[in-house]
This record gives sequence, structure tokens and C-alpha cells, in this order.
Amino acid sequence: MSETAAPLQIDIISDVMCPWCLIGKRRLEKALAMRPDTAVDIRWRPYQLDPTIPRGGIDRQEYLSAKFGGPERAREIYANIVAAGAEEDVPFAFDAIKRSPNTIDAHRLIRWAATAGCQEAVVERLFSLYFIEGRDVGDPAVLSEAAADAGMDTAIVSELLAGDADRDLVEKEVATAREIGVRGVPCFIVANRYVVMGAERPEVIAGAIDMAVKDIAEGVDAPE
Repeated sequence: MSETAAPLQIDIISDVMCPWCLIGKRRLEKALAMRPDTAVDIRWRPYQLDPTIPRGGIDRQEYLSAKFGGPERAREIYANIVAAGAEEDVPFAFDAIKRSPNTIDAHRLIRWAATAGCQEAVVERLFSLYFIEGRDVGDPAVLSEAAADAGMDTAIVSELLAGDADRDLVEKEVATAREIGVRGVPCFIVANRYVVMGAERPEVIAGAIDMAVKDIAEGVDAPE
């Protein structure tokens, strides 16, 4: 890709309570490091793994019992996630998580962060708060803290979180993701041409980037 070419757009459909999304983020970072000459424009898109969680969240143990039959069974299921995380230097601390959040407000914050030019920083901070520090990313105070850490105006963010600004737009994006066939995350959409479903190896993501760059260089139109 030439220096004057527009950055390659990569849309990432993700949920901040999805551990594979954090693993996928790390693998994308490795893929981009493998393609240093390709400029990219990354856009984080919302998804909710469990939109039925109440707005204020739910006790983590209660949630695990309902979903997996209890924390012990959850640990068995999460064992491979912990192992995959270790390979990507992600020290998951699932036992530190006390509440399973409804992530709609986190996605609202991520949306606003794009306008503020710090979406990447906010996404990274939310992942860290939830999976490593065990914080409740459904709590407006925690979301405001993440915004502050990324350099956003916390007074504005707190005011917006207190209302329903952009809630309908986020819900529509989540619905659109399901309509186009997304049933699990992360989902990487490269230049609106190639889709990588799941936290695939960096080489797979880099391959999708290569194909998109080739298509653009050859003037191949993106699908409608």
C-alpha cells in the first residue's frame, strides 16, 4: 500500500465481557506488526454476548451458576481461555470478577471515544479493568474512570451515561451484527471484503489484510 493510500479499515465486532475478544485484540496487534507498511483504521463495533443481563449487572457467581452450573464448571470451561491468554501475555483473573455486567453502557462509551479520538485506549482500558482488575464495567463510575484514563472529559461522559444518549444506536448496531450472521465474537471485517470469525492466529488475520490490500491495488470493488 502506498504512502498516499487511505488506511485499510478494519471493523472489529466485539464485547468487553468476551475474553476471546481481548485475545483476538492481541493477535490482531501481532498481525499488524507483521504488516508494518499497511496503515489501518480500526473501528470497534458493539456486540452483546448476553443482552438479558439486567442493566445493573448480576452477581458473578449467580450468573455462572445459571449459565454453567457453577463456578467449578466455569473454571473447567475457562481453562483453555486462561491458557490462550497466557500465550498472549494476558493474565486473566476471572476469580476477581464479582459482577457480570450488561455491557450496553460500555459500548456507548466506546462509541463516544471514537469521536474523541481515543477509542483504542478506552477499549484496552475496559478489557484491563474487567479481566485483570475484576472491576464492574457496567458501573458508570468505572466507565467514567476508564474515560478519564484515556483523556476524555469525565464531566461530559458522566452526564451522557446518566441518560440514554446513543443507546438506541448501539442497540441497532448490535442487531445489525446479528442480522449479518455474527453469532460469536470477535469478528474482524477487513476493508468490508474479508471476514475473520473468532480469535484466529495472527497469520490468518494478516492473510486477510494481504488479500484486501491486493484487491484494492487491483481495483476490485468491495461487495455490496
